[in-house]
Amino acid sequence: MAETSVLARAVAEPVGEIPRPPLRAFWDAFKENRGAVGGLAVVVLIVLLAIFADLIAPYSPTEQFRDAVRAPPMWSAGGSSRFWLGTDSLGRDMLTRLIHGARISLFIGLAVMGVSFVIGVGLGLACVSLRGAWGSAVDVLITRTMDLIMAVPGLVLAILVVAVLGPSLANTIVAVAIVTLPRYVRLVRASALAELGRDYVTAARVAGVGPARLMLSTVLPNCLSPLIVQAALGVSDAILEAAALGFLGLGAQAPTAEWGTMLADAREFIRSDPWLVTMPGLAILVTVVAVNLAGDGLRDALDPKMRRS
Repeated sequence: MAETSVLARAVAEPVGEIPRPPLRAFWDAFKENRGAVGGLAVVVLIVLLAIFADLIAPYSPTEQFRDAVRAPPMWSAGGSSRFWLGTDSLGRDMLTRLIHGARISLFIGLAVMGVSFVIGVGLGLACVSLRGAWGSAVDVLITRTMDLIMAVPGLVLAILVVAVLGPSLANTIVAVAIVTLPRYVRLVRASALAELGRDYVTAARVAGVGPARLMLSTVLPNCLSPLIVQAALGVSDAILEAAALGFLGLGAQAPTAEWGTMLADAREFIRSDPWLVTMPGLAILVTVVAVNLAGDGLRDALDPKMRRS
């Protein structure tokens, strides 16, 4: 009789909630932000367009149609289904160049983010790990250099770097990477300093873990959450900076289909043929907003304090 009552109580008691896998928990937190989900969908669409640009684009980005120079979009008077978004001043298809421009802009954003991330993590950890061996000299040198970079407006510094190195796609990546580098260095340094006082770091030191391994395998993994968010948001900043340089003629050079360069080529027709400026401008706007929305959702999902109740 007693065994039956114990079994009945065990059945009546609610079973504890089964822990969700980390990826499932992350996605459940991420999808609470509908704007972030929409932004992620747009980003995925743009990435697919960039990857399969050669298959999706109806023409070559450098192919010229002399019989359709500055043709209007298909919904405007005089437009044709042959060129859905019209053609530019040299008779090149706007839709094709926008699709291929997504490849260039995303490449710049990801390349800048990757270079800044790797170098920034290395310098940020060096500021913390070398403090004991070299005093504060390395820390002061690196942090003051980053402060000096941040003291100059980003676009002005990028223009200065490109003016010294010469306008090209590779130099654009270098210039924008220098502009965005301090964000990663300062973030890694602040996060690592906050982690050094925790018990697991003390236990690793007692166990005889060396400084390099301590920073890379013990401290760095616990600093990745803010770094991932900064990297996601840094892609949109890099796209904007590269577009600004391209508009000034200091970025990717013709005939490369880059959105900023397309804006520069079309600025003299802003009154007569406004779609030439509107299309690449909308492409930059949509991409940057989508990446920022996805980055906000990523921040909310990775930081429990930011999650909605």
